[in-house]
Amino acid sequence: MARLSNIQPSLHHHRTVRVLILLLPLLTFISVPLLGHASSLLEITELLNHPEQYDHQEVVVTGQVTNVQLATNRQGQPAYGFLLKDPAGTLKIISLGQIEVREGDQVIVEGVFSRLRQAGRTIIYNEIKALSIKPMNRLNPDLVG
Repeated sequence: MARLSNIQPSLHHHRTVRVLILLLPLLTFISVPLLGHASSLLEITELLNHPEQYDHQEVVVTGQVTNVQLATNRQGQPAYGFLLKDPAGTLKIISLGQIEVREGDQVIVEGVFSRLRQAGRTIIYNEIKALSIKPMNRLNPDLVG
C-alpha cells in the first residue's frame, strides 16, 4: 500500500507538468498580440519628425485642444475635429460621435495616425483618427503626475 500512495502523487505531478507544458505555447500566443497593442505616450514632435515610422499605427499623444469644429460624416453621423497643440507642434484630430472636449482642454488622445490622407482634392497631413479622447481634468488625480 505504501508504494501505491507514493506513485499516485508522482502521477499527479507529471499530469500537472504535462498540462502546463501544453498550455505554455497557448499563453505565449495570447500574450504576444497584447504586447503589440500597448502604446506608450509619444511627443507630437516625434510624430512630426518621423511620420513614415508611425503611418497607420496606433499612437497616444497629449496636448491642448484648439480650433474645435463640428461636422457630420458621409453617413450623417455626428463627428468633430480639432487641432492638438503642444509647445513643439500641432496635429489634426478627428473623431466620430458627440464632442466631449472644449477649447483649451488638455487631453490624451489614442488613435490611428495617418501621415497623409486625401479628402477630395485636399491632402490632409499628420492626422489622428481618434479611438479615445480623455480630458486630463477628468482623470483620477491619483493617477496623474
